[in-house]
Amino acid sequence: MNIPEIVFGCMGGIVMVFTFVWIGVALHLAYTRMDEMLEHLKNCTTIMARAPLRHGGALGKLLLVGGISGIVTFPGVYLKHGGVSIDDLARFPVPLKRKLAVLQWTGIGLLASMFLLWCIGKIVG
Repeated sequence: MNIPEIVFGCMGGIVMVFTFVWIGVALHLAYTRMDEMLEHLKNCTTIMARAPLRHGGALGKLLLVGGISGIVTFPGVYLKHGGVSIDDLARFPVPLKRKLAVLQWTGIGLLASMFLLWCIGKIVG
């Protein structure tokens, strides 16, 4: 192995470790704050359609938290089509909304990092 392969391998490993940490944080939010999130978004049809996922084990809870974080972070599309209540989003607790937004943007950053490392690896390798 040459030096660039080792460097990109280490960077890929770091991204994978942070991905597992991200999954752990998302599952922690799912298991500790799910009822609170669903209570604040009870008038949102898009969220209530996904609410049965909370009984789907860890993967279902992870998908539901991901959906809620996406809707809370990027509500424009859902507001345009009427799937989200403006009042529910306005009353959603700001600290929890901030945590979900950070979770969403961190997930996007991790996916972009993985893709970028893959592209660089294809070019270098």
